[in-house]
Amino acid sequence: MNADLASTVASGSLALALPIAVAAGLVSFLSPCVLPLVPGYLSYVTGMSADPRRGRMTLGIVLFVLGFAVVFVAQGALLGGLGAALFGNADGITRVLGALTIVLGLAFMGFVPGLQREVRVHRLPAAGLAGAPLLGVVFGLGWTPCIGPTLGVVLTLGVTEGSAGRGALLAFGYALGLGLPFVAAGLAYRRALHTFKAVRRHSQLITRVGGAMLVTVGLLLVTGLWGELVAAMQVWIGGFQPVI
Repeated sequence: MNADLASTVASGSLALALPIAVAAGLVSFLSPCVLPLVPGYLSYVTGMSADPRRGRMTLGIVLFVLGFAVVFVAQGALLGGLGAALFGNADGITRVLGALTIVLGLAFMGFVPGLQREVRVHRLPAAGLAGAPLLGVVFGLGWTPCIGPTLGVVLTLGVTEGSAGRGALLAFGYALGLGLPFVAAGLAYRRALHTFKAVRRHSQLITRVGGAMLVTVGLLLVTGLWGELVAAMQVWIGGFQPVI
């Protein structure tokens, strides 16, 4: 990581928002509309092989993850740039986006009828490694609003950052949180299947906890406490002295 990038990540707002973006991606992976389909995706990106080699499966999953990461990063950069254009009204926009974040969190928990319908793209690319990145793009574009509430919060934070680069970085963090479990599942395929069954038994709890996290972020934005936390983080980071 070069010095400029390290400085950007360590800035108060990103130091607070980036872990939330990664956690939101993980929550999306564990959600009831993504987790049950993971075995199917793993098979699809490896060409429907009954017993795929680990190297082939890993490569297929990485290509799949890169496919949806490109989509999310593009969205983050676009909305981050929009935030930069609207920077003069940052306070009012932040509060409006905070209210939207609360609605998205409630929707993720199932409390807003109509916002949990799954909209999918049914025309899929050919199975196998060649189609894996295209399938990732299809996933990123079409698997909404299944992952919409969590991704929406990350994109909202990207707008508040007021920078295309920072918006893209937050979206990449989200893609990382969503994508790394796919890679881990591919590396331990059979063991992962048993783990998924155990997680699915607690899917409602995971959804409620994830939704509560989103609502909390929304409340921080609406009340202005987000800005106060960012300021406190900047002071803490600015005064940090490494031991070595």
